[in-house]
Amino acid sequence: MKKILFLLSAVVLLTGCYKDDIDELKKEVNALKERIAQYEGLLDALNKRLYVTGYEVKNGYYVITMSDGTKLTVSNCTVALVDGMMIFTFADGRTISMDASVPEITINEPAGGFVIDKMKWLRIIPQVNKTDVTCRWLLNGEELANTKDLLHVFAEAGNYSLEVKARNGMGEATKTIAVTVNNKTYINGITRVFEYFPAPGQFINTMPEATTEDTPETMRQKAEAALTGGSMICLGGFGGYVVFGFDHTVVNRKDKDFIIPGNAYSGWAEPGVIQVSYDANGNGLPDDEWYEIAGSEYHKPTTVKNYAITYYKPESEPANPNEPNYIRWTDNQGASGYLSKNSQHTQTYYPLWKNSSYTLSGTFMKSDIYDQSGNNLLWVSPTCDWGYADNWPNNDERAQIEMDWAVDKNGNPVKLKGIDFVRVHTGNRAEGGWLGEISTEVSGFTDLNLIH
Repeated sequence: MKKILFLLSAVVLLTGCYKDDIDELKKEVNALKERIAQYEGLLDALNKRLYVTGYEVKNGYYVITMSDGTKLTVSNCTVALVDGMMIFTFADGRTISMDASVPEITINEPAGGFVIDKMKWLRIIPQVNKTDVTCRWLLNGEELANTKDLLHVFAEAGNYSLEVKARNGMGEATKTIAVTVNNKTYINGITRVFEYFPAPGQFINTMPEATTEDTPETMRQKAEAALTGGSMICLGGFGGYVVFGFDHTVVNRKDKDFIIPGNAYSGWAEPGVIQVSYDANGNGLPDDEWYEIAGSEYHKPTTVKNYAITYYKPESEPANPNEPNYIRWTDNQGASGYLSKNSQHTQTYYPLWKNSSYTLSGTFMKSDIYDQSGNNLLWVSPTCDWGYADNWPNNDERAQIEMDWAVDKNGNPVKLKGIDFVRVHTGNRAEGGWLGEISTEVSGFTDLNLIH
């Protein structure tokens, strides 16, 4: 019996030792598989021409971030950074080396640095040899931009030193650039009209004058001649607009930036909604994003964004010089009505160069116009508090516009360095008896930078 018990104990002991050996062997195999997988992961990254953009150490493991955003976990090897290379040395002596350098910045800088006139856009497009990089542009320690490309405008002449910094997870590179900004004299006013598209109104076809032979282009030219020659144009009823520009960039000052003069006076405002844009693509045309100057009415519940109105050409001119049902309109809010004829102005109110109907759109503001006299003699169109064209008298400080009031199409505030183009449209749809419809007038543009 003792022999049998001894033999059984030996078998159990041997079986336990064998199981321990198997478990240990499995651990070694799994560890080997992990090392092979790590090795293959690094080789795959090399074959894809990836490079290291950052790393961190976690519990003895290296977590390596590659240029395509993937992360590799590496252990059981030594890692060293030598001359911009990350070197992985495994236990068997094999090594893998990968690019782990800081970004390199290349700028095609002219001899002596960049030269630009003040109030003109400086565009610098550097080449950076890495993709996962954040860039910053600095002037005297103050950040100008956090983009790779620089678009900046200088308000004053002088010599400037710019810094561009490119950073990834391995470090930061810095390059210094010299910029000479020359003085330049500019016209303080409108130098170009890009589009003139009025709504019907009592001054249409007279400010500027139109004939049946006119086209959109000839009317654009007439509006340009008026606004560059010190005259006034009328935008007609709601939605009528003009787009104009300048011979320089209007720089965003710390104070108010510009005025769009009209013919507003005490008790009579015809507020025009203002949109601004800058020449982001550098082609000199107003085809970039527009930003609305969010004036005092912008956030009111009575203000309608993306309001659209369609005007219809009358079949004939009415016999009644004060015809109330003159030019029909419909809008995208389900309303309809007519623009009245006014005996004070006998010409046709529908633009002579327009087809049988057309649609205008933009931000609509409810008018608070009222007959103060009660007998159609004294009509009052109250001013908006701030932020519109043809709203306050031109010499009133409240007529001045701040560029920092601008918002994007979603209503988010934007910080603009400067603007190159302005669009103004009549913001009300209202009439004041014998005074006729509210119609924004524009007589020019004043850049307050060129005054102060």
